[in-house]
Amino acid sequence: MYDYYLGGKDNFAVDREAAQKIIEILPNLPDIARENREFLVRTVAYLSRQGIRQFLDIGAGLPTQRNVHQVAQELAPESRVVYVDNDPIVLVHARAILAENERVIAVGADMRDPEALLADPEVTAHLDFSEPLAVLLLGVLHFVPDDDEALKIVSALRAPLAPGGYLVVSHGSLGELSEGQEEEGRKVFSRTSVPGTTSRSRDQVLAFFDGLDLVDPGVVPLQDWRPDAEYLSVREGKAGALGGVGRVR
Repeated sequence: MYDYYLGGKDNFAVDREAAQKIIEILPNLPDIARENREFLVRTVAYLSRQGIRQFLDIGAGLPTQRNVHQVAQELAPESRVVYVDNDPIVLVHARAILAENERVIAVGADMRDPEALLADPEVTAHLDFSEPLAVLLLGVLHFVPDDDEALKIVSALRAPLAPGGYLVVSHGSLGELSEGQEEEGRKVFSRTSVPGTTSRSRDQVLAFFDGLDLVDPGVVPLQDWRPDAEYLSVREGKAGALGGVGRVR
């Protein structure tokens, strides 16, 4: 569905059908998806310029359009990336796409079991947790409806980060949507591999960064996080997304 929102071709008819139903409820969702991808590009470029050469992208989906490894390796070819997803079809496609890039791997794991994810032998063989690395949680935490569980997931994923490492989060913020619109959206997602979506406020998203040094401008609408000269803001809408970057002290 996310690939479809981005205008890609790596999707099936059932994905397109579900995505269109969501778009009927959230007409600017394709804009938000593109906004999230632009946020990814800007944050990964920023981290690369700070010397980060290791990236753990959790809930990555298909690595096809301006993804982490493309941005990072363009700036620093030695960068290493682990993509994590729990969808077996996504993993098959991702591994085929990445087969010729030995510095990038795709691993099957679930962020709802962060300890197992971090202990996965493929992950530990590819990344050196004694050195700074970046954990990316882009557009995935809103699929964890329980606030306490979401905080526990983030806390566990932050725990092994060495000083100078980073956490990057983007999160849906439905804002002015009515309860009926939110419920209709949840019904559509309940038939997908990622049932249930949860809108969180800026303060709730800020809580994921407790104890970290927030990179300016903090947790803000994605279009406001260090926009560059080539950046095109999304249209105004009732739904949006927030994002931020935090550094381990």
